[in-house]
Amino acid sequence: MQTPTIALAQAQIDFYQQEGYLTLPAITTPAEVTWLRAIYDRLFAAQAGRAEGNQFDLAGADEEGQVATLPQILNPKKYAPELAEGLFRVNALAIARQLLGPEAQAGGEHAILKPARYGAPTPWHQDEAYWSPDLHYNSISIWIPLQEATVQGGCMQFVSKSYASEVQPHHPINNDPRIHGLEADHIPAEQIVPCPIPAGGATIHHCRTFHYAGPNLSDEPRRAYILIFALPTAMRSEKRIFPWQALQQTARMARQKEAAFSLLQKVSPNLKHTPLSGMN
Repeated sequence: MQTPTIALAQAQIDFYQQEGYLTLPAITTPAEVTWLRAIYDRLFAAQAGRAEGNQFDLAGADEEGQVATLPQILNPKKYAPELAEGLFRVNALAIARQLLGPEAQAGGEHAILKPARYGAPTPWHQDEAYWSPDLHYNSISIWIPLQEATVQGGCMQFVSKSYASEVQPHHPINNDPRIHGLEADHIPAEQIVPCPIPAGGATIHHCRTFHYAGPNLSDEPRRAYILIFALPTAMRSEKRIFPWQALQQTARMARQKEAAFSLLQKVSPNLKHTPLSGMN
């Protein structure tokens, strides 16, 4: 087991608690960035996880044969088990426990690619808008670029102090229910902070912090690996409704349901198949 090589200063912890985000110049080594980038490129080239609904276009209808402008892979380590180890992961957990407390544990992880010259913007949103409205969350995302993250290439941008608000109304990108990605209805634009960082650095943000990443106008793909850490969730006493979630009818959801049915059918061969509707 590797030992963490970085620790946050109190001033950094205070900044995160005040602003809802933080940037770090390095969370891993240049050698590990090179190793990560090779695995990352291989997974995207193979569209790893697509049949299960774990690889899809965040910004488009995700139809077969279309060029994805914002492809994402959920849980990349499922398709490259070697990703379960690494200094980037050890340091990220240590940072999460400084910011959230000793009960913080690893949650989900994903990789988002913005192809060179045509990678789409990631609209302004709050991560919690994607999740169940029935639970209380206290989580962070640690966003690690595998090349220099510049404004031109689509670095992260945040709205300062926005994490203190509740989840605000969102809608599918372009109000198209076929699109997985969400966009906030409104943002407090006067507090936007762009955060360019070196390869192997990191941005950290709370699950309610408004954030955005612009289009990739550079000549290099913008590769980002994201680790989520969280305290245990709890049921909310007050009910919330996220109506934008009920609107979505995506190709990714269709593939996910088909994959789940195929898995069940292996256990119960006589299980009756119900054709999916409203998915294309």
